Parts: sequence; structure tokens; C-alpha cells
Amino acid sequence: MGAYILVSVLILIACVLLSLVVLVQNSKGGGLASNFSSSNQFMGVRKTADFLEKTTWTLAIVLLVLSLFSIFVIPRNANVANTTDTELRQLINDQSAPVQDFQAPPAGQEEAPATQGTEPAPAAK
Repeated sequence: MGAYILVSVLILIACVLLSLVVLVQNSKGGGLASNFSSSNQFMGVRKTADFLEKTTWTLAIVLLVLSLFSIFVIPRNANVANTTDTELRQLINDQSAPVQDFQAPPAGQEEAPATQGTEPAPAAK
């Protein structure tokens, strides 16, 4: 259970960071770098765009790997599923009426056809 919570928190953090990095980018390549275009930058405009693109791809891959890894750490309790299934079957069996066995009439007697209240269908013209 602890690993599942840890992976879930890491997935949530990766999603938030990925959203922030994507929002910072400019669709035409400017983004965060265009707002800080002073001459004494630590990184140039192109370096910032490259960094944001690499960060986007890295976070997307981390999110994919964590999502696939979460399959292995999801808690599974087979007893709960079987207990629920057993209780459901017992409830169905308790509520259903007992089924009576069909017995064929004796060889000399035949049942009358059930024709009361039925009319023959009119012939098509």
C-alpha cells in the first residue's frame, strides 16, 4: 500500500510540473525566454527554449513510466472480490423461488392447447 501511495504522489507531482512547463512555453518558441530578454542573462533565448522542451519530454516519459509501474503496485485483495461474489450469489439464491421440475403428462393424456382468448391472425390480402 505504501508503494502505491508513493507512486500516486509522484504521478501527481509529474502532472503538475508538466502542466506548468507546457504553460510557460510559447507556441512559437519564445515563451519564458522572450520575457527576460535582458543582455545579462544566464542562458540565452535558445537555451531556455531547449531546456523547456527537454523538460517537457522528460516529464512526459516519467509520467508514462510511473503510470506503467503503478500497475505492479496497485493493491489487490482477492478475498474481498470472492467474498462479495459469494455474498451476491447467496442473496440471489435466497430471493429466488424454488424451481419446480417439469413433469410430462402420462402417456394417455395430453394437455389441451391454450387457445382461450386468442384469435387467429387475419389473412393478408
